[in-house]
Amino acid sequence: MIELGVNIDHVATLRQARRGKDPDVIAAAKICELAGAHQITCHLRQDRRHIQDRDVELLKQVLHVRLNLEMAAVDEIMTIAQRIKPHTVCLVPEKREEITTEGGLDVAGQRKRLTEVVRFFHDSGIKVSMFIDPEVDQVNASAETGADYVELHTGAYANAASSDIMHELNRLATAAARAINAGLVFNAGHGLTVRNLPAVAAIPGLNEVNIGHSIISRAVFIGLENAVREIIEVLHRYSK
Repeated sequence: MIELGVNIDHVATLRQARRGKDPDVIAAAKICELAGAHQITCHLRQDRRHIQDRDVELLKQVLHVRLNLEMAAVDEIMTIAQRIKPHTVCLVPEKREEITTEGGLDVAGQRKRLTEVVRFFHDSGIKVSMFIDPEVDQVNASAETGADYVELHTGAYANAASSDIMHELNRLATAAARAINAGLVFNAGHGLTVRNLPAVAAIPGLNEVNIGHSIISRAVFIGLENAVREIIEVLHRYSK
């Protein structure tokens, strides 16, 4: 079964628009869990634009499925993650001026530092994923740091013109094959929807997808439970 991680950041985005309590991030996570999600993902950004520290603490307390914490490899957030102990941390690049994560982490350019970060989390019993562009050198560098997973950034595929879609799928498939050969678990995420997910789900060896924006957007029209379930239905068709 290809598993689904639901990113709930944009539930918090809506809440933070008025700095209130609604919509309730924890309630949203539990709805996703009950609808069949295998993991809840959230990104504790340095500027705290959506997810807050208390959200992560409460999610860790109430979830029965895995908690995946996206984060920049900076001391402040690393210390919080070490204390809360999510199942997985997913290391991502982070710019304060960006609207959303714009690309993959340059693991090859930060190999020494990220090897230390992986060791730091492994010493605390936390698994580590690298959110990277689908490039073989980034996969190789991720393996050399000792990471457990790579999450291949599917944004270029999701945004590709029709003439470029096969090229982007080939990039993903090549990087995925290299990851598996290097002993890494291969995940994928960013920009995935019901429409463009099937081609990614068909890539051999895919373990998990993390999807947020499209699920929360669909939930406006069909409800959060239904939005999660329609993604799971797509994944069931491609799972072996």
